[in-house]
Amino acid sequence: MVSLRSPSAIPVVGVLVDGRTYVHLLYLLIAIPLGAVYSSLFSFGFAFGIAFSVVLVGLVILLATLVAARLAAGVERWLANRLLGTDLTRYDDLADDPPGALAGVRKYVEAASTWRAVGFISLKFFVTVFAIIPLFALANGLSLLSAPIRYPYVATFGESNGEPITWAIGTLPESLLAVSVGLVGVLVALHVTNLVAYASRQMATALLGEPAATAEDATGDDPEATGDGATGDEPTASSPSARFAPADAGESESEFVPADAVEPEPAGDSDRDEGGT
Repeated sequence: MVSLRSPSAIPVVGVLVDGRTYVHLLYLLIAIPLGAVYSSLFSFGFAFGIAFSVVLVGLVILLATLVAARLAAGVERWLANRLLGTDLTRYDDLADDPPGALAGVRKYVEAASTWRAVGFISLKFFVTVFAIIPLFALANGLSLLSAPIRYPYVATFGESNGEPITWAIGTLPESLLAVSVGLVGVLVALHVTNLVAYASRQMATALLGEPAATAEDATGDDPEATGDGATGDEPTASSPSARFAPADAGESESEFVPADAVEPEPAGDSDRDEGGT
């Protein structure tokens, strides 16, 4: 019997043909430059904002940093929905536009979604750090996979204490060994990619928004309602139970009796009743 099992479901090596893995890889590639921008921008904003908070300019910098964090959270929510398989909508916790500039500032400061955005941007730095590991391993693994058509050559794997880490591949057996090592490196890199993407998806779900289905359920109609104030337990005019229910439980039901079924009274009895005794 032919198995219909998807190749991507094969343990360990199925990750090579799973399209989601390469979408996650794209997410990590985008996360590295974004993480660098977030780290420099928000570190500057909070550091200088707190340092100059005794004067008005510091408070303005802090407020601008919070608004920028909300904008960055919107970008991250869009990336998570497109590349991580989430379905998130933004939090609807901002108060209505109150009168006055001070009240307008307070609505951003008091909104929980603002501080969730700050928390996600802070954790994004660690995502960036862990994203470098699988990308580095993948680059070196792909280089080793091409060893049989490139040897003799020297593979470089970075530096340690200022000295480069190299592997001189000069023979066919060494190149075949390099292919094995490269394949293991690629598999490890792709599995780590999915692991980092999973952690990023959990972070996004917890901090960037609420699932769209939950938001729709919160604003939708009550499925129990069947009419104006009617509930599912009360029959309506169109329901079968109402169609066949008696109009008034107190009214007696009339029965149809055929005329020939009534036995006529004798004439004498009728006269005696009228005349009396």
